[in-house]
Amino acid sequence: MDMLHHLPAPWRCCSALLSLLLLVLGHAQAADNDANILITEIERKSNDSLLWGPYKPNLYFGARPRIPKSLTTGLLWAKVDNFIDVQNNFRHTCEQNEGMVGYGWDEYDVRNGGRQTIHDSGNAIDITTEWVKIPGGDHGGSWGLRVKGTPREDAPDDLRTTVVFYTSLEGIGTLKVTNPKNMVGYKGTVNIEGETPELGKFKLDVTTGPESNSHPLPGHPSWALKPLNRSIVHSFQLPEIALFQIKSVLFQNMKTVVDAYREKYGTDQHPMPEQTFTLSNEAGAGNLHMVQKVFVGPFEFDVLFSSESAPEPVTSELVTKEIKSVTEAFSERFSQILAPKAPFNKPEYVQFGKSLFSNLIGGIGYFYGDSIVDRSYAPEYEEENEGFWDEAAEARLRGDPKLEGPSELFTAIPSRPFFPRGFLWDEGFHLLPVVDWDVDLALQIVKSWFNLMDDDGWIAREQILGPEARTKVPPEFQIQYPHYANPPTLFFILEAFIDKLRANATAPSSATWSRQDISGDIHSAYVNNPEVALQYLRNLYPLLKRHYFWFRKTQYGDIKSYDREAYSSREAYRWRGRTPRHILTSGLDDYPRAQPPHPGELHLDLISWMGMMTRSIKRIAETLSETDDVAEFAAYEDAILHNIDDLHWSEKEQMYCDATIDDYEEHALVCHRGYVSLFPFLLGLLPSDSPKIAPILDLIADPAQLWTNYGIRSLSLTEDLYATDENYWRSPIWININYLVVERLLDLAQSSSSSPHARRARDLYTALRTNLVRNVYAQWRDTGFAWEQYNPETGAGQRTQHFTGWTSLVVRIMRMPDLSGGQARAGDGDAEGGAHDEL
Repeated sequence: MDMLHHLPAPWRCCSALLSLLLLVLGHAQAADNDANILITEIERKSNDSLLWGPYKPNLYFGARPRIPKSLTTGLLWAKVDNFIDVQNNFRHTCEQNEGMVGYGWDEYDVRNGGRQTIHDSGNAIDITTEWVKIPGGDHGGSWGLRVKGTPREDAPDDLRTTVVFYTSLEGIGTLKVTNPKNMVGYKGTVNIEGETPELGKFKLDVTTGPESNSHPLPGHPSWALKPLNRSIVHSFQLPEIALFQIKSVLFQNMKTVVDAYREKYGTDQHPMPEQTFTLSNEAGAGNLHMVQKVFVGPFEFDVLFSSESAPEPVTSELVTKEIKSVTEAFSERFSQILAPKAPFNKPEYVQFGKSLFSNLIGGIGYFYGDSIVDRSYAPEYEEENEGFWDEAAEARLRGDPKLEGPSELFTAIPSRPFFPRGFLWDEGFHLLPVVDWDVDLALQIVKSWFNLMDDDGWIAREQILGPEARTKVPPEFQIQYPHYANPPTLFFILEAFIDKLRANATAPSSATWSRQDISGDIHSAYVNNPEVALQYLRNLYPLLKRHYFWFRKTQYGDIKSYDREAYSSREAYRWRGRTPRHILTSGLDDYPRAQPPHPGELHLDLISWMGMMTRSIKRIAETLSETDDVAEFAAYEDAILHNIDDLHWSEKEQMYCDATIDDYEEHALVCHRGYVSLFPFLLGLLPSDSPKIAPILDLIADPAQLWTNYGIRSLSLTEDLYATDENYWRSPIWININYLVVERLLDLAQSSSSSPHARRARDLYTALRTNLVRNVYAQWRDTGFAWEQYNPETGAGQRTQHFTGWTSLVVRIMRMPDLSGGQARAGDGDAEGGAHDEL
């Protein structure tokens, strides 16, 4: 007989309920386990397609796997026509003003590969690198690299180019040249074999290339000992810290050769430059191997990486086939997902869009290393006293920064030559086009960033991981501080993900993945599998909450001490890291703020970011059915929206403003017309019928204020500080902020026919979209580069070149709908304010 029948009725009832509860919890736990297992399997499949890549974007070409210490490959080249300039002619790391007339990926998909062209006018040659992945095996597949050199029109007929391919190995493993030793060089393919725990056994073959390759002819006795129609190979065993210092290693070895030639032949009979600037032939085992080739005129050769676990080794014929396949697949996918809409649906804009987007995702890198952090938590860092910036500066001098980590990060970057590392507030903008192209890639990058979070919820705003990354950053900017924030733009991507999930839920059912058959589109496995998507969010949600409450704890603003009148006594915010000249943590660096700084300041842009983040995390909580959290975040959101009006709206100026405390210890608004004053609008915090939108549109549309023929300038022409001092955010046009303006205008234009602002927003949207795209395209066409910012008077690109981070948002702007039918010109009938009539 069942033991329950011996229990009193109330106990039997409780026991039954307990059994039911355990059953439900068991099923829930099993469901979570199944979803986690499926996530693991999806990530494994995804990682196979993402394991290898040109993940050293600081180099013109540098490939590595997403493994902390592993194999790295790279490329150097130089023309060798004299003895004076050779050292300066060697290309390796991306640099500004190095004789380039443009470089970057023409077509590239991070999962498949693509083609990059480097227009090196300084060396009179165009270098093409075609990189393709070949899936198969148990270690992330194989790959092939084709290197081509094409002399430019102004190159001499006998242009001599030396090219060095190298591979290095950090960590545990072996790497060696397996060709029989030959002190005069190698006629055929150079074979390198290796093994690591993560990659297993593999081979790297550096081919001779086609018979059309030409090499310098004999002309000096030294040729007999080092004929230049052969590959020169040198193997090194170096400390790991030296493995990224490739140029130094190369030059040190070449110097021994130069010295030996000088001693043997003197200056009168010295070999020609192409013979002189060569490595010594010493191939064997080591953790760095360099393969040098010397060509005359055009050239081509392949580097073939074959995983031993793959079904077959990579061949040049297979690379040729895969290059064609990858190019066709990229073009087809681009036309389906990112094709420009009218009036930009023309071949030149398609090519432009492909280039911008390819360089955005071609700038995705994998970074691993330690970082420098000051965790002294000095009380001065709270910035609570008047004159706090001087106290904080003195505290930083007394600080005790230490190395932390190592950490790893998978991320896009703003600029390969100048900012080849992760920046927190840039990354959310970077991923907006990526989330359209490859949702799962974007989610992996988001997860990688949130995995950097410390126990308090802080993520360093700039990720300078390892000694190689630190070579690009002045020492005073290398230290990160755990009280410094940065705009939480990664929440843009999580909102976009939720939008896609909701749209997919109402669409016809599509193929889903299962543990038995992992199939489907690797770009959108999460969207196509709701249970997996929810588990991704569940796993991330505790980190999101920790980050959110870290913001509330560390960036709070003071309402109570100054008897401010506001709906909420809590919802006000102030950036830490303030100085009289900058708020670097805001991302808007030198944008005008209250002077002098005051601990009672309240920053409009920060409370707007908090409103956006609160809305986003509330939506995530809704998606996860976290009802208590939804109620809590809804209350925060309501209070923030009220306080934006109560604390930051100036009825007199008809604009939103920062706030400070005046000489009478009273709340005072500090109004500088420009990007900051637009923030509640930019982040979608105003309802479409808000009366405050009209003056905001007036400000945007006025050519005497923010409007230009090239985009929206960062500060009004009427401001005394316009274009002064550093002039970083005090006049130039920035594409990320302009993107937000375009997006909000589109929302308004499509809100409803009854909206009082819809028609005007449509006209402004059409004009601004046209102006932005036309100018960024024109500068790209004329200079070969996307730029960090654009001059508001001339439209010229300026500051950092090859800024293919958030400037690539133009790709998303081009694919926005054309609303030009029956448009009026921008502004109030002004002749300057509208879009150009022709395209």
